[in-house]
Amino acid sequence: MAQAGALDKGTAKETATARTTSLQLNTKSPVFKDAGLRAAAREAIDTKAIADGVYDGHADAGAGIYGPALTWAGAKRDQPEGRAAAKDPNGAAITLATYDNRPELPEAAQVIEQQLEKAGFKVKLEVRESSRIEGDALDGKFDAFIGARNTMLDTGDPVSVLAGDYTCKGSYNLALLCDSGVDAAVEKARNESDTDKRQEAAMAAEAAILGTDAVVPLVHQRIVTGVADGVQGAVLDPYERSLVATGTRR
Repeated sequence: MAQAGALDKGTAKETATARTTSLQLNTKSPVFKDAGLRAAAREAIDTKAIADGVYDGHADAGAGIYGPALTWAGAKRDQPEGRAAAKDPNGAAITLATYDNRPELPEAAQVIEQQLEKAGFKVKLEVRESSRIEGDALDGKFDAFIGARNTMLDTGDPVSVLAGDYTCKGSYNLALLCDSGVDAAVEKARNESDTDKRQEAAMAAEAAILGTDAVVPLVHQRIVTGVADGVQGAVLDPYERSLVATGTRR
């Protein structure tokens, strides 16, 4: 993102992606097993400040697990219900972790550290390379973890990321969330074969997950691609997999 301003005028093409950066709150940690303290953390986060400051405006403030690259999601989004009332953190000590493979994440972590401390938490920040930190995150060794996730990369199915990341048996459940209501909502979406109804069920499951405050969507990342004058047919892929196709030429 820091290099976007160096591109020649008119050559920068911006595309919404399916990548969402989120704050995962460990629901089994001594602090964030309390839903009221998870609510306090969520209320402390200013996502617009992160999108405008850390990402230099090349991101959209977090709206949910799915971002604007999934064009159907916004119109079908349900508001979370049943959230716990926020409690006073009263100096509760937490460890916030992230990885530095994506250079914007440590900067985002510093901003979030300040926002949480302003709200009354005492924060210790830990940053490592992703292969050296994700195992500890999955083992629940941190109270909170910031990561970027392409929600459509693995299978192209919006329900798969919910099952993998937020159900009791999920293999990438950084929040260690295990909630019967969430599991039921995700299972309902998985069993729906009609495309429109499956999307609606996925959004209902998203609302159930957000209602637990186990995850705080921070930003939906955009990708900036430099396309030189005269280049035709460049593929501006929201899934970040393609750039040049058979029709790309100059």
